[in-house]
Amino acid sequence: MVPTIRRCLLASMLLAGLAAGASAQQRPLLTEDVDIIKPGVIRIEAGFEFLQDQKFPLSGLRGDLVKLADMRLSFGMSPNVEFQIEWTAHNFLSIDGRNESRVPLRLGANSADTNDVGDVTLWMKMKLRNESRRAPALGFRFGVQLPNSDQSLGIGTNTTNFYGMITAGKRLHNDRLNLFGNIGLGILQAPVDEFTQNDVLMYGLAGVYTVSDRLNLVGEVNGFHSTRRRTPLGTEDFAETRIGAQLRALGVRWNAAGIFGLSDRAPRTGFALGITYDWEAFSPVK
Repeated sequence: MVPTIRRCLLASMLLAGLAAGASAQQRPLLTEDVDIIKPGVIRIEAGFEFLQDQKFPLSGLRGDLVKLADMRLSFGMSPNVEFQIEWTAHNFLSIDGRNESRVPLRLGANSADTNDVGDVTLWMKMKLRNESRRAPALGFRFGVQLPNSDQSLGIGTNTTNFYGMITAGKRLHNDRLNLFGNIGLGILQAPVDEFTQNDVLMYGLAGVYTVSDRLNLVGEVNGFHSTRRRTPLGTEDFAETRIGAQLRALGVRWNAAGIFGLSDRAPRTGFALGITYDWEAFSPVK
């Protein structure tokens, strides 16, 4: 274990004592819950993130990043299958520093900031077994990230990436504490090294603690670690921790979290705000 992963696992154990529990409670967490949303339901999640002092090694830029309309749609297809679409409508970067860029940049007349659309990621999630008295629930999730961003704008890498992970979850303390985690493989296309990829170890450990019918406390550590001795540019280690809450009010679930970076490329600090609405949109085929 490298020092970053050791720190992540230690922080996860601490978070578990704080953190949140009901079925498939996601935002503001990145770690995927093993549970599946109800068939026929479309879960609409929208949010906003402010990330301070984030680095972009490919373009050499560093600054404060705003993710506007950070979205996810989740479709309950059957009792054990869920389809998801994730994307960020727009990213805005206020540039505080620059190093040498490995790609030609096109930042426009105002070189103090830049903006770009986010990449779309398509996911398929399956629950393979329910939890028992002693064993956790298990599932599998895989997805592909599409190259929608423009690398010349300095934020995205304009690459196609594949992800696959095992999900697991266990409820404790009379179902008030829901602990769940992910571990898997990401195949990241190297932006500037032709015919090269980086296989990264993906990991996450999260908890959701039910304080009341309306309030959950949440926490996690999530990221990925490069398995290559020489890490291709643009695929460096990334890890962060989030601590926050979910609140049910006015027929929706509100969420907020503080964000703290655990790796060099991650933001130093930040926060996320969001809202979740479950729409019973269709009747599944029987």
